Amino acid sequence: MNQATLHQLKVFEAAARHSSFTRAAEELFLTQPTVSMQIKQLTKSVGLPLFEQVGKRLYLTEAGRELFATCRQIFETMAQFEMKVADLKGLKQGQLRLAAITTAKYFIPRLLGPFCQLYPGIEISLQVTNHERILERMLGNLDDLYIMSQVPEHLDVSYQPFLDNPLVVIAPAYHPLAHEKNIPIERLAQEPFIMREPGSGTRRTVQKLLDEEGIKVKVKLELGSNEAIKQAIAGGLGISILSRHTLLTDASEFTILDVQQFPIKRMWYVVHPAGKQLSIVARTYYDYLIDAAQQFVEKTTNASLKLKTAESVQE
Repeated sequence: MNQATLHQLKVFEAAARHSSFTRAAEELFLTQPTVSMQIKQLTKSVGLPLFEQVGKRLYLTEAGRELFATCRQIFETMAQFEMKVADLKGLKQGQLRLAAITTAKYFIPRLLGPFCQLYPGIEISLQVTNHERILERMLGNLDDLYIMSQVPEHLDVSYQPFLDNPLVVIAPAYHPLAHEKNIPIERLAQEPFIMREPGSGTRRTVQKLLDEEGIKVKVKLELGSNEAIKQAIAGGLGISILSRHTLLTDASEFTILDVQQFPIKRMWYVVHPAGKQLSIVARTYYDYLIDAAQQFVEKTTNASLKLKTAESVQE
């Protein structure tokens, strides 16, 4: 291994992570023959095969898995060192890797913008995906921090609530129940329902409440994104239960029905694996997020009050 280079280890790590020489080459802006040559030279230094090909799939050998884990430790340690040096110089620079569940896309960019202005030297990677994929990324330790609406019960994690995440019943603005008050929850069984796909955290929370109340709704559509559900609601295809934050940008097309047992109270959490040593950049954003969330709540609350005042004047 004395002849192995840092460049070879970076090429290997990318190939192992993607299980593909081609995708590693794309990520590193190299040609595939260059990647193959670097892996071949590294394999020679190790003295054991690092990959094996079964059919068209590429798999790590036992030696490859050990080297992959070692590479992750090396690069993590180097990143920590670089950021500590930057901090000692009075700078905040480095990389911040965030992953957030889909609904968080409605507010996380607003909590990232000011942070980027404060620390322009920090490169930010934001992955937005569903709950199950977030758990996979967490198991692979692919990110610094995770923004989630449910704390995983079967994983050892550290978490901190930072923002309310109420689930509300959303209908088109012209819905017959729009001006009704204290609507019995049983009334939902009479409405065509649009649900998130199975596996969604929102879907599980909603289904739990419906089961507890003994209510079976008529699911007309199952859709894989909040945007698709909102378009379906606007088109008059039914009602749904979504996070209040999904209405931050276009609330005028929709109404929130005043249904008993709603809103379902939930929180947004910033999560990371227990025992994970946060980088200086990650710790800086962690602390920033807790403070910025309170300001975000105040701004959105004021906006909601203005909207309600405008609606009252029109009536």
